[in-house]
Amino acid sequence: MQIKKSFFLLLMALGLSGCATKEYTKQESIFIVFKTPTVKHADLGFIYANEEEMKIEMYSNGQAIMALEIGKETICMSLLECLDKKSFNAEILSEQYPLDILNHIFRGNPIYNGVNLVKTSNGFTQKIVKAGKYDIDYSILNKQIIFRDTINNILIKLKRLK
Repeated sequence: MQIKKSFFLLLMALGLSGCATKEYTKQESIFIVFKTPTVKHADLGFIYANEEEMKIEMYSNGQAIMALEIGKETICMSLLECLDKKSFNAEILSEQYPLDILNHIFRGNPIYNGVNLVKTSNGFTQKIVKAGKYDIDYSILNKQIIFRDTINNILIKLKRLK
């Protein structure tokens, strides 16, 4: 009887821990511009991050209107179904991009393994071009991140408010 009771309590604990909210170790308030051919948004928001995952909430007039959750394998956008990173890039960004490009942009890390990286006193810049596929200007300067691809009409701009 005691074994059944212990087993039941263990199953309950495991079941309830699956419903636990994710723990983020970092939170920042930002002004965000997220413009792609399919998504256009510019307003205040928050970035919540831990070592493995990230959540970006975008607001308009004080109301949460969009959320991006970037995990190890998938990217979830608001209440829509989650997509693997390759599908998300193909539908929202560009199928030519590496799988983790969005994660690198929101974390302020170099993209494309640091190709054409030019360090400055307050950040870095990258210019990455593949004829007919993408023409990317990416910069991290002071508290601002700017990713612009003129071929694919994509602009992601983040300004930290702290």
